[in-house]
Amino acid sequence: MPAPTSLHGFDVAPAVDRMLGQPELWWQAVGLFVEHFAGWEAAWLGTRGDDAAECRQVHALRSAAANVGASHLSCVATVLEELLSIRLAGRPVPVPASLRWYLQDCFREVWQSAADARLADCLPVARAA
Repeated sequence: MPAPTSLHGFDVAPAVDRMLGQPELWWQAVGLFVEHFAGWEAAWLGTRGDDAAECRQVHALRSAAANVGASHLSCVATVLEELLSIRLAGRPVPVPASLRWYLQDCFREVWQSAADARLADCLPVARAA
């Protein structure tokens, strides 16, 4: 099955290229992203106040997003991960609430886009009679 030429929130072609040019591997990775991160937002929200736990949640998202080509989401997660890492190193830097809200919005958009594409890919194509 071919990869889409475009998908909201994804840089599809470079991601497929990183997967040995095999769209099937990309689709498989997108499916895993959808499945494994379905509950990510709730888990992440539950880590507020625990910088180490939040950093682990954000790191997992950053890595997975980069893997499937959700570059913008990965970049936003990187910023939050870096701030949390600085805090964990003992420097009291603030984490802007707006950054967390933006990450949440980006995650929702990308996850939904991936879920919709995966669903559409699994549905049979109607054929003209």
